[in-house]
Amino acid sequence: MHRVPTPRRPAAGRRPLLPALALGLVALTAAPAQAADGPGAPGAPYGLRPDGAGECTFPMKKQIEDRPWALQRLLLDELWARTKGKDAQGRSVRVAVIDTGVDRANPQLGAAVDRGAGLDLVDPKGGDGTADSVGHGTKVAGLIAARPQPGTGFVGLAPDATIIPIRQNDGQGKGDSGTLARAIDHAVAKGAQVINVSQDTDAQLSADSALATAVRKAIEAKVVVVASAGNDGAAGVKRRTYPAAFPGVLAVASSDRNNERAAFSQPGDFVGIAAPGVDMVSTVPGFGQCIDNGTSFSAPYVAGVAALLRAEHPDWSVQQIVWQIQNTAERTVNGRDDYVGWGVVDPVRALGQDHEPPKPPVPDPGPPPAAAPQAAVLRLTETPREREERLGAYALGIAAVLIAVIAGTATVVRDARNRRRRLQ
Repeated sequence: MHRVPTPRRPAAGRRPLLPALALGLVALTAAPAQAADGPGAPGAPYGLRPDGAGECTFPMKKQIEDRPWALQRLLLDELWARTKGKDAQGRSVRVAVIDTGVDRANPQLGAAVDRGAGLDLVDPKGGDGTADSVGHGTKVAGLIAARPQPGTGFVGLAPDATIIPIRQNDGQGKGDSGTLARAIDHAVAKGAQVINVSQDTDAQLSADSALATAVRKAIEAKVVVVASAGNDGAAGVKRRTYPAAFPGVLAVASSDRNNERAAFSQPGDFVGIAAPGVDMVSTVPGFGQCIDNGTSFSAPYVAGVAALLRAEHPDWSVQQIVWQIQNTAERTVNGRDDYVGWGVVDPVRALGQDHEPPKPPVPDPGPPPAAAPQAAVLRLTETPREREERLGAYALGIAAVLIAVIAGTATVVRDARNRRRRLQ
């Protein structure tokens, strides 16, 4: 049984690692931003660490039999009514997972991984990206494209999609903005239509940094880029993380079972959508599944939806794919906020309410405004209607009196006649 290695302490003089341990996010820490942004700088070195160590060991001896809660809330037959991740020509949508590698020994991932398109930027000898000693990337890939497997209720949201495995970090400090940029460039070159990045840094990278340039080129190539918002949100402090905050990237926060922001999820003005990120079941290297938490597992949930939309609508732009996901989200507020963006993703609605090209999301119209209160009108005379009602009441009263008088008179006359007859 291989346990996730314990992260090393940061070297002297380096910024401390982002405090997201045991929450499923591969966090990046950076040297001062100017080092990454200076002319010709290859990118600041980021110390990587795996999160979600928890009780996740691998391979697992047993599978998780039940359907995970994040899938129980979906009608999978309706979600997959038109596609499971293949387009009209039967071609699988290609999703790049830039992470700690994607294990292909797990039977739910063997048929999903395109090892020929993979890349290992960690091992000096190179590789195809299918070595994953941490397990993080294998979990991410499973949420996107894990195939059905007897004995478990877990399956990826786009089980016919293809995974491009790119090992860009190993949780031991190997990996930086430069290698992440190279990984994105490689994904585009290998035909990725969706890229998932479940890692972040709070270094304020500039628009001309290597990473920003790679992201921009990917979006220009019609690639949907999905990134996790980060797990450093327990204090509620709003701040931007990258690459999630780059323009055009769909930044994903974590929600819980009540569609509220998970306590650890990083809030900020860049958050575009939220997705389940608590008690998330997914594949681990070798065999089986385990449970973990974090925005790292919210992002691939959304990436799976993006893959289904790309299969169904190859003509839509990246922006339209993002708008569709945001427009069909479940909202708890009227519009967008910095905690869950435009709401919690609703995969079934995203695929079912797609008959027209999407437009930018707008706040819900809500109920019509209440009319302003009007002051009471003070009248010194009665209205014609009031006069008619008053006269009508008088007439009814007089008629009742006349009837009573007539009835009383008739009774008196009758009694007088009866008395005279008795006296005769």
